Amino acid sequence: MTHTIMEFHHVEQRFGDNVVLKDINFAIEAGKFYTLLGPSGSGKTTILRLIAGFDRPTSGEIDFAGQKINDVPANRRQVNTVFQDYALFPHLNVAENIAFGLQIKGVTKNEITTRVREALHLVRLDGYDQRPITAMSGGQRQRVAIARAIVNRPQLLLLDEALSALDHKLRVEMQAELRQLQRRLGITFIFVTHDQEEALAMSDQIMIINDGIIQQSGTPVDIYDEPLNHFVADFIGESNIVPAIMKDDYLVTINGQNFTCVDAGMRPNEKVEVVIRPEDLDITTIDQGQLTVTVDTQLFRGVDYQITAHDRDNHEWKINSIHKTRVGAQVGINFDPEDIHVMRYHENEQEFDARLGNYEEGK
Repeated sequence: MTHTIMEFHHVEQRFGDNVVLKDINFAIEAGKFYTLLGPSGSGKTTILRLIAGFDRPTSGEIDFAGQKINDVPANRRQVNTVFQDYALFPHLNVAENIAFGLQIKGVTKNEITTRVREALHLVRLDGYDQRPITAMSGGQRQRVAIARAIVNRPQLLLLDEALSALDHKLRVEMQAELRQLQRRLGITFIFVTHDQEEALAMSDQIMIINDGIIQQSGTPVDIYDEPLNHFVADFIGESNIVPAIMKDDYLVTINGQNFTCVDAGMRPNEKVEVVIRPEDLDITTIDQGQLTVTVDTQLFRGVDYQITAHDRDNHEWKINSIHKTRVGAQVGINFDPEDIHVMRYHENEQEFDARLGNYEEGK
């Protein structure tokens, strides 16, 4: 049974006149893999620094195991951090790097030897204890940095863009290893990244942050299939986001045509946005298609074709299909009611009307 180990209550962070975090509220449960996801400057690393104790919040309260820790220094928190550059000591070997924090704390030599050996085994570096750091590969250094963090037996392990320095192949391999390691240890991981695929692949829970605000929090499936707003839908994966009219419950008008959907609870004729993922669109003939589009580009990606097209009102559609077409061709596209995700529109009305163009029925 899980329990909450950390909470943010109405946390705000300012640097001078710059508000970096705005009324942040969330709870972290023990034993889960969390990801803070967002573009550069969104505030995700600031949240990590507040958890680690490197910064103090301007206002609000941070609780750890039921106790307020706003003023608790970093070295007294049950938290360790793996940084983007790993921050390893090049003049020390692997075992000395891992043992450094334990030596500072005054742990006995026998205990240090035992815990270093255990940490090396967990990160699959048995026998590397005397290896110079300068002789280690990028992936091995990343494992050493993790070993140095887990040897202190923290309740929370923070990882700040910890895979960004690796090449793509190694990065994918390390994603799987990190996830497996987290499950073996049972430690709560909080991972910061701007990489959407990385977040979706590794996380139990994702918090999407932009402009100092948590835009949405949920499981990877929830975030991908049920985005709450335009930013989330656009930021996570590829999306077709089109202006539409919610005619009634389970009925939405797209491009002047009515479509059955699975969403309800909005006002009749409310202005909305519709999200349809590229992989949910099927290419067919014009007479069999629900919408007609003209193909603009087509790229072969090995497993499918990445196609861009435009409809009669010059709105772009992205399509991932196993079927080849040709640039300039007019084709039909089909989708099912459950492929349509309806979001309330949160921007100004004039901008919406400009994007809507001739979509409204009767124009």
